Amino acid sequence: MDEHLLVLDKPAGLLAVPGRGADKQDCLAARAQALWPDALVVHRLDMATSGLFLMGRGIHMQRVLSRMFAERQVDKRYEAVVAGDLGPLGTRGEIDLPLAADWPNRPRQQVDPVHGRPSLTRWEVLARQDGTTRLALEPVTGRSHQLRVHLLAIGHPILGDALYAPPGVLARAPRLLLHACALRLSHPVTGEALIFESRVPF
Repeated sequence: MDEHLLVLDKPAGLLAVPGRGADKQDCLAARAQALWPDALVVHRLDMATSGLFLMGRGIHMQRVLSRMFAERQVDKRYEAVVAGDLGPLGTRGEIDLPLAADWPNRPRQQVDPVHGRPSLTRWEVLARQDGTTRLALEPVTGRSHQLRVHLLAIGHPILGDALYAPPGVLARAPRLLLHACALRLSHPVTGEALIFESRVPF
C-alpha cells in the first residue's frame, strides 16, 4: 500500500464489488473505501475466489492500472485444485478456447467458437493426490470465470465450484478451491518491480 495503489487479500465468499440489491452492498471495495475513500476498483475477483485484489488511489491511477491490465502488463497467478489427473496432458500446457456469456443461464459463461472472445489460460501441475491435481494457473486474458470454464472444458472442473462442477466434484470441498496467489507489475509511478504474494488457504 502507498499513495498510489492498494493490494488487498479477499476472503472467499465476500463480493469484490457491490452486486444488485440492498443485500449485496457489503463488499471488499466498499470496506476498503471506508478506510481509503479514494480507492477505486481496477479488476474483479469472483465472490467464491479468494486472494489478491488491486485498487487504484484516485481516478488517474485507476485508469493507469486498468490500462496495464488491458495491455497485459500485470502478471496474475492463481492456484487451484481440480478433479482428476492431468497426467495424460503432461505437466504443463495451454487452454485456448473462446468464451462468451451463457445468456439464458447468467452469470454462467461458456465456450463459444462462434461468438466467444479469444481466451488463453496457461497451467502447470504442482502436485497430484487422491484423484485430484493442484495447478498453478496464469490467465493470459481476463474473461469472466475464465479459469473455471476453461478447466471444466478440458474435463477437470475445480473442486467446490457451485456454478460449474458436477455434484460429486462440488461436494469434495467446502468452497471453490481457487486462489489469486500472486500479482507482479511495475509500479505505475516509480517503475519499481512489485511482487505481491498470498498464501494459498487450502
